[in-house]
Amino acid sequence: MKEALRYLQNAREILKTAPVENSTYTDIKPVREAMGTAYLAVLMAIDEHLLKKGLGKKDLPRTIDAYRKNLKKYLAVHNGNLLREFEALYEALHIAGYYRGNLYLVNMVQDALKAAKGFIEKVG
Repeated sequence: MKEALRYLQNAREILKTAPVENSTYTDIKPVREAMGTAYLAVLMAIDEHLLKKGLGKKDLPRTIDAYRKNLKKYLAVHNGNLLREFEALYEALHIAGYYRGNLYLVNMVQDALKAAKGFIEKVG
């Protein structure tokens, strides 16, 4: 979990470089970079948990579907909300934030980072 939290902190540092005007990021590039880094933090937290469960590095998921499958098998058994939280983070951080660049309101971006941190702490 330590490395995942480090990545999340890196995402916050990247956001500090993004100019803000009227509660809106005016340069989307650093926001996209930060959202991608935060998404990697989420994946890293899952990977760390799976390694603790006995999976080898070569057995870690490599696709979103494999992450879903492993979440169901190793994590959702204990907490059914984790899969829903992961799906929401996938949509917010990876799709809207990174891939499409549709997150630019400061409050929305900050909420996404808070949600990522909460997920990481639950997984860890």
